[in-house]
Amino acid sequence: MKTEIISIGTEILLGDITDTNSSYIASQLPSLGIDLYWVTQVGDNLGRIKECLERAWGRSDLILTTGGLGPTEDDLTREAIAAILGEELRVEPELERQLREFFSSRGVPMPESNIKQATLTPSAKAIPNPRGTAPGWWVERREKLLIAMPGPPSEMQRMWQKEVFPRLRQRQGHEIILSRTLKTFGYSEAAVDEMVAPLLASPNPSLAIYAKPDGIHLRITAKAEHREKAEEMIAQREENVRSLLGESIWGCDEETLEEVVGALLSEKGLTLATMESGTGGLLASTITDVPNSSIYFKGGLVAYSDEAKIPCGVDPALIARHGAISPDVAGAMAKAARIRLGADIGVGVAGGAGLEELEGKPTGIAYIAIDDGKNERVIRGIYPPLRPEVKRRAATHALFELRKALLSP
Repeated sequence: MKTEIISIGTEILLGDITDTNSSYIASQLPSLGIDLYWVTQVGDNLGRIKECLERAWGRSDLILTTGGLGPTEDDLTREAIAAILGEELRVEPELERQLREFFSSRGVPMPESNIKQATLTPSAKAIPNPRGTAPGWWVERREKLLIAMPGPPSEMQRMWQKEVFPRLRQRQGHEIILSRTLKTFGYSEAAVDEMVAPLLASPNPSLAIYAKPDGIHLRITAKAEHREKAEEMIAQREENVRSLLGESIWGCDEETLEEVVGALLSEKGLTLATMESGTGGLLASTITDVPNSSIYFKGGLVAYSDEAKIPCGVDPALIARHGAISPDVAGAMAKAARIRLGADIGVGVAGGAGLEELEGKPTGIAYIAIDDGKNERVIRGIYPPLRPEVKRRAATHALFELRKALLSP
């Protein structure tokens, strides 16, 4: 079933509101076994709404619209649907009664402009909307299904959950679509694409690759008649992916690196401390995004300047000899953080986030050190030379390497 979502409202195109309705509906369709092909946004213009609906009617089996069902002159979804169907709008007495009762129960008179919300075409059936004054539309014609829902998210989501979703599930039977996302770090998008190339040709389960702030994600999607079969297909494909990407995979689905690291620290009964320069405290901030992180995180030191590193425990001779952006200083920062804050593990990040070279080092370079009192490991990272990107990537890299260290025998 080819499906299309059309979000209607000039406020979306102006950026006044974010189109959360489309993303919400899109997230719901896989469990129904429904394939989403297109998402369109259009303003409150009758001609352009008609154009979008006509195009959707010609190429899609299921059309889902949100917005444009209000009582004002620029709410034109009903008029556009009537136009593409070649049908006339008419006031339905029962809908009018319900609408007037809605206002009466609240002790306010109904503006006559609201009467348009009681209109239907012969092909349309009303979908109840107890949270608002705009009933939805359910239109079935020529093996096509068009469902119009209100724009306010609270109204749309209630209508979807209580009215639309159950009816679509009944029509669809038991076929479902399931997905699982594997998250990696350390390889570029192109490199990951080459590594899993043998798996990309399969249409079911399919494999898609996305560049994300915390690395490269791979989404495995399976379509089957039963959940058990889809889960079996995903498990097999996940095994294939893991055999190709190995330890670069650090998590899946909704997991974050900071949660994964926090869980490992808690499981092992270990504590952590950090000292940062180029990341400016972003690593510590990210670690503390996890609830109850105080159980394992002792604290973080932001030693942005050379002068700040020295009283924190970094030998000034090391800075003079090797420079602040160096593996030696990163190691000294990790050790100093561990000792000063009484932690089991220290992490030091020494890097430059600016656009100009520092100490003859290339832009976007950082050294990440991990010290547990017995062993020290230092990793170099080079990131796109944009300040926010360097900071974010270096903090993510530090967490990734810390996870590897925690998993090492």
